[in-house]
Amino acid sequence: MSNLQITFFGGVGSVTGANFILQNNSTKIAVDCGLLQGTADADAENAKTFPYDPSTLDFLFITHAHMDHIGKVAKLVKDGFKGLVYSTPETKELSQLMLSDALQVMQIREQSEHLCVSNLTPNGSTFLYDQFDLSKTFSLWQTIPYHAEKKLTDEISVFVMDAGHILGSAMYKFTCNNKKIVFTGDSGNSPAPLLRDTDKITDADYLIMDSVYGDRNHEPKDERDEKFRRIVTETISAGGTLLIPAFSLERTQVILYELNNLIEDKKIPSVPVFLDAPLGEKVTEVYKKYTKDFNAEVQSEIKSGDDIFNFPKLNITHGHTDSMKIAHTPNPKIIIAGSGMSSGGRVLGHEINVLPDPKSTLLLMGYQALGTLGRTLQNKPKSAEIPVGRNSETQTVRVNARIEMISGYSSHKDLDHLVEMVGDTTETVKKVFVVMGEPSASTFLVQRLREFLDVDAVYPERGKVYELN
Repeated sequence: MSNLQITFFGGVGSVTGANFILQNNSTKIAVDCGLLQGTADADAENAKTFPYDPSTLDFLFITHAHMDHIGKVAKLVKDGFKGLVYSTPETKELSQLMLSDALQVMQIREQSEHLCVSNLTPNGSTFLYDQFDLSKTFSLWQTIPYHAEKKLTDEISVFVMDAGHILGSAMYKFTCNNKKIVFTGDSGNSPAPLLRDTDKITDADYLIMDSVYGDRNHEPKDERDEKFRRIVTETISAGGTLLIPAFSLERTQVILYELNNLIEDKKIPSVPVFLDAPLGEKVTEVYKKYTKDFNAEVQSEIKSGDDIFNFPKLNITHGHTDSMKIAHTPNPKIIIAGSGMSSGGRVLGHEINVLPDPKSTLLLMGYQALGTLGRTLQNKPKSAEIPVGRNSETQTVRVNARIEMISGYSSHKDLDHLVEMVGDTTETVKKVFVVMGEPSASTFLVQRLREFLDVDAVYPERGKVYELN
């Protein structure tokens, strides 16, 4: 019987940077290879060499297409990985968009005359990878659909489950030595507005689970929906701008869907809505291709002829010139712009214009990582430093606008549902590894699992080898 062990090289001590390795005597499998995000040293940390030899990996499994799970895949290939990459078809297609967009951002940064890059990569470049590495990555990338099983070696097989987090998100159940090891990736906040519910895990021996909201709960669905409607209506009535920083992947599509329903049902006035997120527009087109992944209610709406991501007065913004013109459109209006944590993108220019206006509202609809501008704004400061240009310059802006937060649209499970997920497999589970959360959230969830379910839950150490025999 071969020795089975797991090592946590990322996603421990922070929400981002997921990177785990499962191995026995003959096979080495990585799960996710993501960027560290939101910290002051993130660029330097992401540029470091991997703490293991990428050429020794046989497989890389990607749970979903968020950058904190895929952002370093092409760097892994650049540094020597020659194995196979696996994901769902949806995740592969979305990853092509996300990684190509990230490369463009790196190219823009490289062109900046005054950016000091000497600490970012060993050769003094902002590039973690180039187009050649990206092309090579997708030549190694294969797909497995939901609820399919694949034999990887004589000893190891994998079964793909629906995580319900974003389009294409998967949980992987590896079977080795008659043991089942499940990686949840990011488990979804079910029931979700668009996607199917997270598949139940009922037979895990070892569970590696996320914990972004491991210490708190979201608003109930009815309360969440009513709060969103009320914020939209009140901002429009005040004659202001509703500015929503939105993640291009999943959050943008959910916001468009919710606005579509509210406008169709005449629950909010019809005002100009601007989608100022080029990547968000591209991702939305991918969502339209995979409506089979949507829940039954949404599929029924689509079959009845509803274009769920489109409605009157929706304006898709393309170039920067059009983006800047949005400020000259009379209020009231709604702006959906990237990025979701205000860590870059077009939302920054809109925040400079909107935050000083007491009639306007900044609505945060997702997790805001420590160290991001989004987290700063979530705390309702009197003023904020907004990045401008590409030279680390900032502009001080008064924050007179109303700041609102709705966590219920998060695509992550909250505390009670995380506990419930583990509860479904308590008859078999031997150990639960709690990762991908801020330390306070992860350790809180560990304690809750121990007390409520009497399971052996641990908060693993980075780089430590854990035996699964």
